[in-house]
Amino acid sequence: MYLNLVQIAESFGVSEKVIEDWIRAEGLPHIAERGRLIFDRAQVVNWAAGRGLASQAGFLAPASSAFATGGLLEPLLRAGGIWRDLSPADLPATLDSIVAALPGTTPSVRQLVAQRLRATGGVTIAPIGGGFALPHPSARIALGRDAGTVALLLLREGLVLPEPPPDGVPVNRLFFFIAPSPRAHLDVLGRLSRSLSRGLLREAVVRGAGDDEIFRAVASTDATSAPVPPSREPAP
Repeated sequence: MYLNLVQIAESFGVSEKVIEDWIRAEGLPHIAERGRLIFDRAQVVNWAAGRGLASQAGFLAPASSAFATGGLLEPLLRAGGIWRDLSPADLPATLDSIVAALPGTTPSVRQLVAQRLRATGGVTIAPIGGGFALPHPSARIALGRDAGTVALLLLREGLVLPEPPPDGVPVNRLFFFIAPSPRAHLDVLGRLSRSLSRGLLREAVVRGAGDDEIFRAVASTDATSAPVPPSREPAP
């Protein structure tokens, strides 16, 4: 199986120029064909594994392993943590701390993600009503099946947004997330949106519940939204 330059760059969450630099400086296996670069998947996987980059495989990973937690939010929230009593001015440093603890990644990848978040327009904030919003990286990131995080950020005051939230309620409860892959991004966004529209998680956060209760509420949400495995008929 062969991948092109864009697919390889997206797999590692880096720019195409970085891939070209890796070819020159790190010996990334490639084939120059008719003025374009193509990459043998197996060769790239072996090259990446030798440099601690195997977990950054998006297009390189098996299709069935795009989400290591099986779509569960609780492990991601435990990785990102619950941050309380923040001011809006604290958000950049807080996001840096969350990225610094991003599991399943190398220091160079964490540095790259932090740089993307700090860039102008690097974070998209999506208000969903009731004072909640779902900030996430604006750029597509493919970290791999062992990565990803969710963090709950509770602000002392409302966040000033370019446009006011549709319902007029100041945004001060943020579920920031970085998904393992673009495909998993949609899954996490959908699960969080549904969980915060009603139910135990929303109620616990609004009430100011403790960390343990919020983790239990997320686990309950996981239990009710996880796919049910197909039943098997007993052998005759």
